[in-house]
Amino acid sequence: MSKNLKIGIIGGGRIGKVHAANLTTRVSGVEVAVMADPFAGKELETWAADRGITRVIKDYKLILNDAAIDAVLICSPTDTHASISQEAALAGKHIFCEKPLNQDPDVIRKTLEVVKKAGVVFQIGFNRRFDHNFRALRQAVVDGSVGDVHLLCITSRDPEPPPVEYVRVSGGLFMDMAIHDFDMARYLTGSEIVKVHAAGAVLVDPAIGREGDIDTAITTLWFENGALGVIDNSRKATYGYDQRAEVFGSKGAAQSANDTPSTVRVSDSDRVESEKPLYFFLERYAESFAEELREFVKAIRDGAEVPGQKAALNSVLIALAAKKSLETGLPVDVEQT
Repeated sequence: MSKNLKIGIIGGGRIGKVHAANLTTRVSGVEVAVMADPFAGKELETWAADRGITRVIKDYKLILNDAAIDAVLICSPTDTHASISQEAALAGKHIFCEKPLNQDPDVIRKTLEVVKKAGVVFQIGFNRRFDHNFRALRQAVVDGSVGDVHLLCITSRDPEPPPVEYVRVSGGLFMDMAIHDFDMARYLTGSEIVKVHAAGAVLVDPAIGREGDIDTAITTLWFENGALGVIDNSRKATYGYDQRAEVFGSKGAAQSANDTPSTVRVSDSDRVESEKPLYFFLERYAESFAEELREFVKAIRDGAEVPGQKAALNSVLIALAAKKSLETGLPVDVEQT
């Protein structure tokens, strides 16, 4: 396949625009042929035109029916991910879908069956796997630097809580926020999570509690390979986007630190001072968003491995187990695939 891949983007919101901008400026061998959004208007048309995307439509089905389109990015609301993925697979389009695919494991399984039967590339949008820090941390496990993994510690804290309107439809902290960390735990250790024990509280925003959700959590993990892990989540870290991890093993440990605007540290007789972490996820993970799309293109062209069917299902099964553990106060076995 020597020609440029023609890609259609379904969804013109924030993440759709992030992917469109990356595809048009930072990913080679592709062409964004069209964007679709039911609320598309002059604003999106102008934004797209400024990036060389000349076709903006409202009906995504026109993308699926276009034989010239090789692949689609599904950046629409979560409750449409599964149905559009199935439609896209049946239309023979390679699929990149934002997470989660769905909140119902049975719906996910049905969708993945359709995708598998169609024989198209399917990638779920766990961009943190493509972050330079976490990739290096994973490599320390793969090359044996830390030995057998004994403990995994992940810190994942947002700089500010989301709007209550978002919380209301997000599926909760475990499904919306910690799902990235569950996938990262699987990725870093190379092992499946078999049991979880979650504790949570409302310590940031009472409005989140009124919606039946939590904003602060600790989740203990048991891995198939015998390792243990812990994830701490908060919806508000006043100093920025706090994203750190440590893998401890029989031969040593490897840690990843936060990205900052610079690594300069000023020391004098009164203080030692450094810059705060990058504040927003779009800044912190800017390169990983571009890299995951490069890997998507590589998977289509060369068969490279990407987070796909297993990542899409297992992360949701872990999130559901964590939610059940929070409700019962007991450790919960994770359904295995």
